[in-house]
Amino acid sequence: MKKPIGMDDSSKQDGSQRRHFTTRINLFFFFTFFLFSVLIVRLAMLQFVEGKELSAEKDKINNADTPIPPIRGNIFDRKGAPIAYTTSAQSLYFRIEQDQPKDQVVTLAKRLADIFAQYGNKDVKQPTAEEIIKEMDVGFDLNLQDTAKKPSYYSIPRRIKTDLTQAEMAFILEHRDELKWIEIMEESLRTYDRENTIAVQLVGYMRPFSTAREAKNGLEFYKDKTKTEGYLDREYVGYDGIELMYQEELRGKNGVKSYPVNALQKIIGSAEAPPVIPPEKGNNLILTIDKNVQLATEKAIMDHLVTLKSPAYRSNPYANKGVNAVAGYAVAMEVETGKVVAMASMPDYDPTFWSNPFSDADYKQVQTKINNGTITTAYPDYPEDEQKYHPTSIVYMGSVVKPLSVLIGLNEGLFTTNTYYNDTGVFTYGKDNNSKLTNSGRAAYGSINATGAIQHSSNTFMSALIGNALYMRSPNKAVEIWDQYLAKFGLGVLTGSGLPRESAGISEYKTNTKETPQSRMVFASWGQNEKYTTLQLAQYTTTLATRGKRLQPLLVDRIETYDKGQIIKKFDQAVVLDQTDFPKAYWDAVIKGMLQVGIQGFDDFPYTLARKTGTSTQRVAGGKEIDNAVFIAFAPAENPKLAVAVVVPEGGFGSYGAAPIARKIFDAYDQYYGLDGKPKGPPTENKTP
Repeated sequence: MKKPIGMDDSSKQDGSQRRHFTTRINLFFFFTFFLFSVLIVRLAMLQFVEGKELSAEKDKINNADTPIPPIRGNIFDRKGAPIAYTTSAQSLYFRIEQDQPKDQVVTLAKRLADIFAQYGNKDVKQPTAEEIIKEMDVGFDLNLQDTAKKPSYYSIPRRIKTDLTQAEMAFILEHRDELKWIEIMEESLRTYDRENTIAVQLVGYMRPFSTAREAKNGLEFYKDKTKTEGYLDREYVGYDGIELMYQEELRGKNGVKSYPVNALQKIIGSAEAPPVIPPEKGNNLILTIDKNVQLATEKAIMDHLVTLKSPAYRSNPYANKGVNAVAGYAVAMEVETGKVVAMASMPDYDPTFWSNPFSDADYKQVQTKINNGTITTAYPDYPEDEQKYHPTSIVYMGSVVKPLSVLIGLNEGLFTTNTYYNDTGVFTYGKDNNSKLTNSGRAAYGSINATGAIQHSSNTFMSALIGNALYMRSPNKAVEIWDQYLAKFGLGVLTGSGLPRESAGISEYKTNTKETPQSRMVFASWGQNEKYTTLQLAQYTTTLATRGKRLQPLLVDRIETYDKGQIIKKFDQAVVLDQTDFPKAYWDAVIKGMLQVGIQGFDDFPYTLARKTGTSTQRVAGGKEIDNAVFIAFAPAENPKLAVAVVVPEGGFGSYGAAPIARKIFDAYDQYYGLDGKPKGPPTENKTP
């Protein structure tokens, strides 16, 4: 039987449709499976691979990472005695949070002031409510009046007080529910020798970073953001001295603590614990300063300032000129190494001053004592309106320049070691010889050579044979020639110590336009046209002791790691900055003269001492003339170990006003190190039988 026409085509069409439908169903399930597989894999990736990253990203949105200041490295003397070191302290911080009522913040400040007054250390001035509200940095005062200064950031807590007592912490923790927005944090605190102040101005001090970087009065180091990445406004940083000079080595690296914040970056809760990253400790510095020699130097200065006012000195016509002295400066430098073993700027002050809030009146009490007078200008400890009537720490070097003056004269061929000059006590010069000068007390020394001129400190010899002679020979070059010689001995140039704010001194023979060039050279030849720092004088004395090698003053012996004491860098080699070669006969003539200079306080000194006294006279406001005491020396003369320079502004004659201080410095060094290389130990009278 034949199939109806069209039957095969219809069956084929139905089969084809079924196959297409099946294929589409399969494709649908395949793609559905594929999408679910991708989703599952992606979820797995999010959960196991990217989970930590996404969680961290979430924390960035909901948390603010607050750096934790590192533990600062310690500063020790050369034998390991602590001078400035870090201790653990509990500090009180205030958090700025959203919608803080002003009146409640003021109430909190007043309450904290009462707590500090009742439970704080009775020996330390406690912050007032006014000082506390200022430290809170909330932008208003106790009267709820807006201040000119607005908060510069919100997510970083403000430190209100450090080194809390146990009583303060106990009370605050007991009442923490009512004392809102505050928390106690453990942090490092800069601590100093509790019994003595040691080289305070050399070590320097610390202040908040916000002060150190401020546009008007900040320091250039902290304005460079490449050096201060991660610094906190509230952290304390080196502001002067060694603390500033070695800021990068001492600081260490930040840790991180995270606080929950809202969209405005205001804190909305307490910090997460523990810190995300702990801070890294800074490195330790071991100085060249010796604690015992330093303390002996400081005591020698302060004791002698009292002696200068004593009846015995006031009745002595040679010693009584120092009655108005109120400050003294001294530097002791090892001749073989250039290491500074003592640097004293006295009177000094308690360095913990900077750790607590202080008023303008408090600051004025220490203002004249802050600067390191051995390297820069320090003002006398008189009321501000009286300071102009007294000299600063940088005075004319006076007759201590004469050994160098003679060396210049000899080397320039102005005279020889066999040249004799008839010192009548008076020298005239200038047009028609209308300018006149005399020796101290108008003394006349008769026929003297270069050695005798140093021994007797002849102003006329220096003027006639050196200052005036150099000008007459080279009128257009005399100042330049003089300047070049002085620079090679460290005068008129920086010493190379690296200390911040160091002065190069004042070379008035170049700048004093009130005098003729001839007069400048005459007075420069005996030290009345050059003002230099005590450190410069110590470097100059060392250059005399080494017979021409100008050594860099070294202040740090080595840098070590905080915990293990591993040496990172050591400074154990003398650094020669310059060298001047003179014939041996010139040096012999000069040092022979220095051995014969008359001085006070060295009658029983067991070593040969090359020395030179100086009495620098200068005018102060009102036209009054005052005399400054200056003294330089090195010992033993035949094998120098220690060079010392002492300056006592308004101290009178160098022999009386400065030399006795130097004697005690030499004795201290001899006791602990030995000027012959053998430490002598405590004085015999102090030893137990």
